[in-house]
Amino acid sequence: MELPSAPRINPSILAADFVNMQRDLAKIATADFAHVDVMDNHFVPNLTFGPQMVERIQATSPIPLDVHLMITDPERWAPAYAELGAASVTFHLEAAADPISLARTLRSIGARAGVAIKPDTPADGLYSVLEEFDQILVMTVEPGFGGQGFMPETMPKLRALADEAKRRGSNVWLQVDGGISDATIEAAAAAGADTFVAGSAVYGADDVEAAVTRLRDRARAASLES
Repeated sequence: MELPSAPRINPSILAADFVNMQRDLAKIATADFAHVDVMDNHFVPNLTFGPQMVERIQATSPIPLDVHLMITDPERWAPAYAELGAASVTFHLEAAADPISLARTLRSIGARAGVAIKPDTPADGLYSVLEEFDQILVMTVEPGFGGQGFMPETMPKLRALADEAKRRGSNVWLQVDGGISDATIEAAAAAGADTFVAGSAVYGADDVEAAVTRLRDRARAASLES
């Protein structure tokens, strides 16, 4: 698979119409990845998709899947999502017993390996192992629910992570998820993010394709200015 260049816009299908999922997947064909939030009602207080639903989404989606696992025991469950064909599988650092081993397993199956951190989780523990991951997701809301407000206090952590990745010559993607919109994407891009999850800002727009383009253009302009 040829990887899309930055900035990447990954609409969250958590904001889609579940009854018309195929229609709403088609609406984001010009985006880079479809972001799929898997929640287990244990690691986070919500329940969403499981492997069977993700398999159907995988078969229907016009773009690759970016699966975000907000679940306990990711060592047990994450490899199955890679085996379904997801292009990227991200698990939470807080839930993993051995994140490096899990990332290597995901890569061996053929998926890009991502690790996510909650707003209060420090990023500096990842600095020395950046090469083990293809993507780091800095949550800009508390995980578990869509439609929350962006937390600007997470930006210094993102900026420090971006600076460290640059210092080490790392190609790791820096993703943000939570409250990303026309009003916030520029701040995230200026702080070093290159991959953006947006739910309501895309699916709540009158013109979904135009919303994807606008978000990408705003992120590109902000990253060039920073």
